[in-house]
Amino acid sequence: MPALSPAGAEEPKPQLVRGLGAWDGALLTIGSILGTGIFITTGDIARVLPHPGLILLVWAVGGLLTLTGALSYAELGGMFPKAGGQYHFLKEAYGPLIGFLFGWAAFFVIMTGGIAALAVGFGEYLGSFVPFFATTHVLVSVGGWSLNGGQVAGALAIGLLSGVNYIGLREGAGVQNFVTIVKVGSIVGLGLLGVMAPAATPVRLFAALPPGNVVVAFGVGMIAVLWSYDGWYAVTNVGSEMRKPERDLPIGLIAGTGAVTLLYVLMNLVYVRALPVESMGGMPRIGESAAQALFGPLGGQLISVAVLVSTFGCISSTILYAARIYLPMAQDGIFFPALARIHPRYQTPAACILAQGLWSIVLTCSGTYEQLYTYVVFAVVLFHAATGASVLVLRRTRPELPRPYRTWGYPVVPVVFVLASLALVGNTLVEKPKESLIGLFLVALGLPAYRYWTRRKA
Repeated sequence: MPALSPAGAEEPKPQLVRGLGAWDGALLTIGSILGTGIFITTGDIARVLPHPGLILLVWAVGGLLTLTGALSYAELGGMFPKAGGQYHFLKEAYGPLIGFLFGWAAFFVIMTGGIAALAVGFGEYLGSFVPFFATTHVLVSVGGWSLNGGQVAGALAIGLLSGVNYIGLREGAGVQNFVTIVKVGSIVGLGLLGVMAPAATPVRLFAALPPGNVVVAFGVGMIAVLWSYDGWYAVTNVGSEMRKPERDLPIGLIAGTGAVTLLYVLMNLVYVRALPVESMGGMPRIGESAAQALFGPLGGQLISVAVLVSTFGCISSTILYAARIYLPMAQDGIFFPALARIHPRYQTPAACILAQGLWSIVLTCSGTYEQLYTYVVFAVVLFHAATGASVLVLRRTRPELPRPYRTWGYPVVPVVFVLASLALVGNTLVEKPKESLIGLFLVALGLPAYRYWTRRKA
């Protein structure tokens, strides 16, 4: 029986707080994208695309393709400004089962596996400053399982940031905003200094094209670039907590994505001024190598600090937005009932934050997150393609719904995004057929769970 106030009236249920604006949305978008990718990925790209001009071009085109996704999701976010974002978009376009399967995969692998990967990366960089947290420092070893200092550092980071997000939206967003401003400032500073410093190697943006099929190589490079832009959709998950979601959500989504594109191109301009493209291929930490070439050993250390801060901020933003996916599923009666509650004092999805944090720590310490995430990569891009297509589906099936923002360039923009996502799906299936099928099997494991919860609800 619902609790009654002293006057006999039913007490209102706790609700999420509408405390975020367009500025918060833009910083959440930026913070969710900027992790370790920009400091590492260009080395892999240069191996298949050894041309300075094409390296800059692939990052710019990747940003434009990501922007087509942001423009498409902005319409959906304005239509359904609710906690959970993509869960609602898929549910409204294709029915509750598809929305559930996305949320199921998000909780068990996609989001928690991503948090675990970021946490281990954070521990790896922290270990270069604090030897106890080094990944080479094995603390426990039992059978085939071991626990190292980097995993402990990652687990501590997840626990700390989950706690901050547990006690309030403003607290979680405040930490996330501060760290994002710091890391954007560091990237802008390093980028501008890197552009103004004398080039350590001749910049040949218009050199002769490398041998081989350049179109295929460009496509392979694009796959790595698009993964470095992942997280751009974060703000759609906090629609219930934006003061004016119909206005602020599209602004935060589009402005944040555009800002990251500029930052990525700026950093890659520094790379091609610092290092010959022949030596860039396969560099594991190209950001540090470029900074050392331009500024000496101190530059490499500053980049390590920037990566550390960047990764910490990305963990914070992912914890904030991902926890909002599971709340509406539980409230719809198709997920763990305990996750349906909003904390009466803090007005946060506290149970979701705790459950997500605990499972992320388990994945971090088990060392299985990387393999699990490899399995669901195929499903991740498939869900993105389906979500982009839902703009077209809902225009046809639900034309009466209010659309505070309508996708610019419709229908070309969402079609381009869907085609790009499908190309990524096809490449993933070709390159990793075994992992893709296992990933689909992991998603399909949600079918009996969905059947159980729908029966229980009935």
